[in-house]
Amino acid sequence: MPSTTIEEALAAGQLYIAYQPLVDLRRRTTFGFEALVRSESPDLPNALAVIERAVEERYMGQLGRALRRMAVERCSKYALFLNLHPDEFDEGWLVRPDDATAWHDGQIFLEITESVPLTHYRYCHSVLREMRAKGLKVAVDDLGAGYSNLKYIADLAPDVVKLDRSLIAGVSSGGRLHTLLKALVDLCIQLGAKVVAEGIETKDEMTAVLETGVHIGQGYFLGRPNRDPIPVDWSQLEL
Repeated sequence: MPSTTIEEALAAGQLYIAYQPLVDLRRRTTFGFEALVRSESPDLPNALAVIERAVEERYMGQLGRALRRMAVERCSKYALFLNLHPDEFDEGWLVRPDDATAWHDGQIFLEITESVPLTHYRYCHSVLREMRAKGLKVAVDDLGAGYSNLKYIADLAPDVVKLDRSLIAGVSSGGRLHTLLKALVDLCIQLGAKVVAEGIETKDEMTAVLETGVHIGQGYFLGRPNRDPIPVDWSQLEL
């Protein structure tokens, strides 16, 4: 039998949003949630399969629009981090006046990977300029995962920079990785961006991250993705 298309999976309610909390490490409060696509379709077993199929079907713009609507509908009180695929910069869905980003009462951060300005430079800046004029924020995702062009990040002037899990995994106070992490945090702050540490999974990683001056934390130690946007109870963390 033919595989399920993205349009069919959406119509059947097989795609949904899971919310992972981001925590303000200074105030010890929930800052917001990242909206992550999840699938219950046997033909689309995980988020990567969903994105790859959408790209293959040239349906990424419509999928992104549908996911933003789902994310906003069920999380109205907190900041939302919404992932953008590079293909969405070539289509007009994002800038439509009826996009769900216009409905949200809180802040919205559009997450783009650091490679987007390199491959879609003109479209990226044009779309983001229009979205910023509407009050949306920009977050650069996965800094430190592979090639990093800091000049393009400086040109993009993101409101938030998210440090990749590869920089957080195994970090400990006083180590060489800790020194590198702190230097990156200081650089991002000097560029005017808040810093998110992604992928915090252990108490030791959490302790080391706190010492670097990172503003916001995200990861299994703080909270796993959930169908509902559940705030983090700091008092329950084993610190």
